[in-house]
Amino acid sequence: MSRDEASKSMSRREFIKAGGAGALALTLGTAGIPGEWIGGGTVQAAAGDNGKLQFNADGKFKIVQFNDMQDDEHIDRRTVELMEKVLDAEKPDLVVLNGDNITGGCDTAAEMKQAMNNIAQPMEKRGIKWAVTFGNHDEDSTPSGGLDEADMLKFYMAYKFNVNPPGERGITGTGNGHLLIRASKGSKPAFNVWLLDSGRYAPNEIAGQDFEGYPIWDWLRFDQVAWYYETSKKLEEKFGFKVPSLMFIHIPLWEHRFMWFASVDGRSEEDHARALAKHRIVGERNEDECPGPINSGMFSAILARGDVKGVFCGHDHVNTYHGNYYGVLLGYAGSAGFGTYGLPGADRNRLRGARVFLLDEKAPDVLVDTHMVFAKDYGIDLTANDQSVEPAPIPGNKKQEKIVK
Repeated sequence: MSRDEASKSMSRREFIKAGGAGALALTLGTAGIPGEWIGGGTVQAAAGDNGKLQFNADGKFKIVQFNDMQDDEHIDRRTVELMEKVLDAEKPDLVVLNGDNITGGCDTAAEMKQAMNNIAQPMEKRGIKWAVTFGNHDEDSTPSGGLDEADMLKFYMAYKFNVNPPGERGITGTGNGHLLIRASKGSKPAFNVWLLDSGRYAPNEIAGQDFEGYPIWDWLRFDQVAWYYETSKKLEEKFGFKVPSLMFIHIPLWEHRFMWFASVDGRSEEDHARALAKHRIVGERNEDECPGPINSGMFSAILARGDVKGVFCGHDHVNTYHGNYYGVLLGYAGSAGFGTYGLPGADRNRLRGARVFLLDEKAPDVLVDTHMVFAKDYGIDLTANDQSVEPAPIPGNKKQEKIVK
């Protein structure tokens, strides 16, 4: 079996059990490495202001992050119920669907569209602006359904309230972009949201060496890091200040893993106790973090620029923690999807939820709070069973009808 086949057939829990996620990050030079694996695109630092997002008159703005809905066209009804109840309670100004929005099980393009439509409807019905990033499972149905991430992005963008930019061309991944949020008064931005595609799986090999014993997931490539860095500088030059921001990626950084134990190698209770005090960690960690085998250097770039106030991911469904790692919040949103893996046994759905971000343009860093909300808070049925339903009807949309059938 090839590495690609193995990566698709092996569950994350099986991989963790095998010890792959415990490996330390590699450090490789670029000599002899194919350009497609380190990212060889041309950085084009676009301004990216679509004018659709603005702080409210009171100077406040709220973002909700949903992660890992990860279902096919027959979505578990409770996933949609959770999304709807969070939206009705929180009334966010922006929603980020942060990867693994759909998964395998769709046999046709029509079924893939139905799966995507299921998770778009909660925001569309309420007139709430929303955007997506991609995870490692979004293309699981591509071999049978025929839609790749580029097609999916076009389909999402055709919705009335979607605010995804088309994505930077010439760099690794799909849908890399950012969303400026204008201040309550005037035309200058008060905040920025980075949307990055953290990829799917590591390549079979680099420079003749395979990745046996290392994590199988992908990582942000150098051209994506460079794009962030150069675009951040361009925004500062244009507006005269570093625009504070949040970054959303599906697969965590290695620094997420380091933070929990305040160590690269230590994994003891004493290490974690030190981390709790140092990094002010709150929330649960119920599985090993699963970054890719290469440390992308994104955190180093973030420290150098000083504009990103938080980096939030999904991928590891039963982790919900966040903490302050050298001035940058690092955290998880857990899984919103009831149709995918959760905790063991009867606790399977206890941590289904979403993450909320509160912004205040008058605060020094603008980001003033983040916290999790859970399905249990809304009285949603948490029993560990399947409650899949028929797909929601897709509204007629000529732009969507043009996407590959």
